[in-house]
Amino acid sequence: MVTDVARLAYSRRTRRGAADTVSAHLSRLVVRGWQRVHTQSHTHTHTESALRASAGAAASHPSAPIPVQGPPVGSAVRVALGESGLSVFPLILGGAEFGWNVDLESSHDILDAYLLRGGNAVHTSDAYSAGRSEHIIGQWLHSRGVRDDIVLTVRVGGHPDNPGLGPVSLVRAVEASLVRLDTDRIDVLTLDAMTDSATALEDTLATVEWLVESGKVRAIGAAGYTAAQLVEARILSSAGYPRLTVLDVPFNVLRRHEFDADLRLVAGAQGMAVTPSHALEHGFLSGRHRSRVRTGLSVRGAQMAAHLNRRGSRTLRALDEVGVELGVPDAAVAVAWLLSQRLVTAPIVNAYAPAHVEELVQGVGVRLSRAQLAEIGRASQ
Repeated sequence: MVTDVARLAYSRRTRRGAADTVSAHLSRLVVRGWQRVHTQSHTHTHTESALRASAGAAASHPSAPIPVQGPPVGSAVRVALGESGLSVFPLILGGAEFGWNVDLESSHDILDAYLLRGGNAVHTSDAYSAGRSEHIIGQWLHSRGVRDDIVLTVRVGGHPDNPGLGPVSLVRAVEASLVRLDTDRIDVLTLDAMTDSATALEDTLATVEWLVESGKVRAIGAAGYTAAQLVEARILSSAGYPRLTVLDVPFNVLRRHEFDADLRLVAGAQGMAVTPSHALEHGFLSGRHRSRVRTGLSVRGAQMAAHLNRRGSRTLRALDEVGVELGVPDAAVAVAWLLSQRLVTAPIVNAYAPAHVEELVQGVGVRLSRAQLAEIGRASQ
């Protein structure tokens, strides 16, 4: 009996010892598994940290690309716009194509590209696309919130609803432009004398005086005025009428006769800022259209086809040669030629695509030598 009891006790101790052994073994397995998982997790975390550190080191490496931050380089390039008290980029973006050959979305892309490169002056007219150009620019100014950063120049007198420069038409034209542009002021109001030969200059300037005093207009420009009319305007300004401070005149390498010696003399004597329009002669000086097949049968094609002659070909070849020397396109050379002319402050240029803006802006940084100017001058004779 004692022996049986001893055997039973021994059997129980053996089973208990085996259970304890199994339990201890399982515990060791669990501990090892936890340690392995913890080690892998720690290793993974360390690897992620190392990758992040490596990425940070790569980003700060001297040969890594440097992100462009801050204002555009061109935002520091400004010239005084005559005696208007305004400062502008030496290249004014025109809106003649907006709403005509360029739709709203593409027009906004062009304006964005111009602003991105430091531009701050936009030109339009109430006659461009019957006012659609003003609508497009106004929407862009409002959506981008850059009205205070942009010098806005508007030419009036050619809209069919408010033709001419008479007192009633002039006031209505300005009010209508302000509505289309969604703004409360026009920085430079350009009076187009070609649209009205009947209204006396004194009556026009008296109306402009009221517009200036009411805060709707800041400065006055002239387009289509003769040298004698500019002298008359300066005499009237001595009597208290607003002064014409900006002169818009068609002028480029191929078109020089309208900016004649008398007009140059008067503009220089009065300290007017000259902003030549038709800087690329309807796009011909960009060099993209060298045959009648490329010009097509449109109005613009007919305008460019008028220069498809020996003189036009010589001029384009000269622009090509200078462009190759400087590494810039023909359009940039044409802009640089204008900026090298005395009295010229900022040419007005039109663009069909953002890429054209890039080409045109390059002309601001180009300085033509005397030999290059002489070469272009001889070719365009």
